[in-house]
Amino acid sequence: MADLSLPILDLSRLDAGPEAASAFRDDLRRATHDVGFFYLTGTGVSPELEARLLRGARDFFALPEADKLAIENVQSPHFRGYTRVGGERTQGRVDWREQIDIGPERTAVIDPAAPDYARLVGPNLWPAAQPELREVVSEWHDHLSGVARKLLRAWAVALGAPESYFDQHFGEPSTLIKIVRYPGKDDPTPQQGVGAHKDSGVLTLLWVEPGKGGLQVQRDGEWVDAPPVEGAFVVNIGELLEYATQGYLIATNHRVISPKYPDDRISVPFFFNPALDSRLPVIDLPEELAAEARGVTQDPANPIHALYGENALKSRLRAHPDVAAIHHADLVAARAEPSA
Repeated sequence: MADLSLPILDLSRLDAGPEAASAFRDDLRRATHDVGFFYLTGTGVSPELEARLLRGARDFFALPEADKLAIENVQSPHFRGYTRVGGERTQGRVDWREQIDIGPERTAVIDPAAPDYARLVGPNLWPAAQPELREVVSEWHDHLSGVARKLLRAWAVALGAPESYFDQHFGEPSTLIKIVRYPGKDDPTPQQGVGAHKDSGVLTLLWVEPGKGGLQVQRDGEWVDAPPVEGAFVVNIGELLEYATQGYLIATNHRVISPKYPDDRISVPFFFNPALDSRLPVIDLPEELAAEARGVTQDPANPIHALYGENALKSRLRAHPDVAAIHHADLVAARAEPSA
């Protein structure tokens, strides 16, 4: 296989005239139909902003343990804040990483009649010892939200829908930023930095510390490396976009292998998803595209819900069983399989 296992798309082509924009949309549709992953350049994110984000991440993880644990996510019913190494699981296995989860800054919902997924709404937990983190994350969020909207409008046209299709059905986006550090491991590789999974929403923009590998994507049943490309994000679609296209676009399994000690790795995934109460309707694909739709993946262990809030809650309860047990024991019990 070639050195780069994923296609590279340049977002700036959308602004280079009708012919270049049309070619970009064709490439976008092809990449996410065939692979579900691609590199994205031309996003307008400055090297200065990238450097500030990396510095903020490094400064956060260098804080004394007590400062990080002061905002540990077990204190948050909304799954926000710091997760210590080993505090998250994928497919039941421990992920070897530490992170801080940051979502929309909102007031918690206290209405007992609210749907279960409303428990995901609430405030973030910010480190008191590092007030500048909030500023750079806010700037990062705003810029990447614009990139995500631009991509979704291009996808809509590429799929034969009006350009405003996703804007009309998204509502106020439910975003999530994870600032992640993968510590080095000296065990025999591969070690699970984060286990094989598909993202539960619509769109992920992943920024990886320059020069740091570890991301792998499943293609034709094999794991292939997706090494970092300077100035590029790694982009993948989630389960909701697979649902909305009935499998014409595909959500792809991916994982991260831990770096070798003493190295470590910073990455920052940005998840751009619809409002928790939004339901993405199935897109009426043109006949030639509909003929290539493969249907939505059927996995009894991982049902794909059309309502984003249900999909998001499924993922959060599964990934953070300690938070679920402390704050949402009723939901865990309600979702437990009946005994034989």
